[in-house]
Amino acid sequence: MGEGVMEATVINWLKAPGDTIEEDEAVVEIATDKVDSEVPSPVAGKLKEILVQTDSIAKIGEPIAILEVEGAVNQAEEVATPARTVETPEPEVVRELEKPLKESPAAVSTDSDRFYSPLVKSIAKAEGISGAELDSISGSGMEGRVTKEDILKFVEDKKSGKVAQPAAVQAETKTETSKAVVPVSTSDGDEIIEMDRMRKIIAQNMVDSKRIAPHVTSFIEADVTNIVLWRNKHKHEFQKKNGEKITFMPIFIQAIAKAIKDFPMINISVSGDQIIKKKNINIGMAAALPTGNLIVPVIKNADQYSLSGLAAQVNDLAQRARENKLKPAEIQGGTYTITNIGSFGNTLGTPIIPQPQVAIMAVGAIIKKPAVIETPQGDVIAIRHKMYLSHAYDHRVVDGALGGMFVQRVAQYLESFDLNTPV
Repeated sequence: MGEGVMEATVINWLKAPGDTIEEDEAVVEIATDKVDSEVPSPVAGKLKEILVQTDSIAKIGEPIAILEVEGAVNQAEEVATPARTVETPEPEVVRELEKPLKESPAAVSTDSDRFYSPLVKSIAKAEGISGAELDSISGSGMEGRVTKEDILKFVEDKKSGKVAQPAAVQAETKTETSKAVVPVSTSDGDEIIEMDRMRKIIAQNMVDSKRIAPHVTSFIEADVTNIVLWRNKHKHEFQKKNGEKITFMPIFIQAIAKAIKDFPMINISVSGDQIIKKKNINIGMAAALPTGNLIVPVIKNADQYSLSGLAAQVNDLAQRARENKLKPAEIQGGTYTITNIGSFGNTLGTPIIPQPQVAIMAVGAIIKKPAVIETPQGDVIAIRHKMYLSHAYDHRVVDGALGGMFVQRVAQYLESFDLNTPV
């Protein structure tokens, strides 16, 4: 499912028990992070049993269904039987374990911005764990997230009296009004719109990033006249030769990849007190969807592509993002991100860093401006194509000097673009 993905939600079974399935035929739809995708069957056979029901969580590596494969059953049983060590639980136990998945996690609310999976929330509700108690659990998962094992251990320790009541829980008994949510007033004619799943994930990710990383933004104006002139002159020839339209985005990504090589400490992540310096340069590009939501497909090893190769990657990912056809692995593993706010006519922006990256760049609209040009004969005023770059970075590990020099180097690469660059 891609780097860092530990679980997925089953959103729809396309087949029912007893149905015949062809090899590579889609069997189930799942959701992970921001992507919905279909899971194909690796073999032809019959769907014998569904192990993970709709709206339930499946961890990576766990079986979600059993397929009956003609001619291979006896052989599989013969090989698997001696090594089998997992006991099959009684039906009553299975039903007991499934109970928390059917409970609504909405009843457990916390004051923190910490992320909890639907499974953890459902277990908390079933076991009567308050929001304050949930916030007090030390998570062993990625980025400190509370796993199923963490909360079950907490439940066990609580029942045995090993867990002290958190101060926040004690405070709740004194003042319930402190946790009350301030209602939003509505008027006649107001429309109430429920957030869809992707919008909820985006909202949580944005809040998490602002909580985790102290954001600082540096700005610089770049003269991109050469880029505009080159593209206007060669765009038809480029498409005829390479079979791809050439937009400005591949040129921006190429400049960023070059600058990352010059300043590799921009291409890092933070894990506790450790800085992880990334070997690969994987650049994400934020893409707006027809639904109004946002997704960030990633170009892996962006520094290894030619300009035509980057154009092909950008066009392909952008098109499949709009059609909701991205694979989960294609939005994972980004080490730096670019967002084009200029496509909406904006000139400056203060973008939010996608975690666990430490920087993001927003490119603004390209606008004609009068500018002073230095020539051997003296300074002259000419019409130039100008664009602002907004570079937001995590001030925990990226200081103003590095953040400022990086965006300046990107601008220098853009301004020095060669008009004789081959198509």
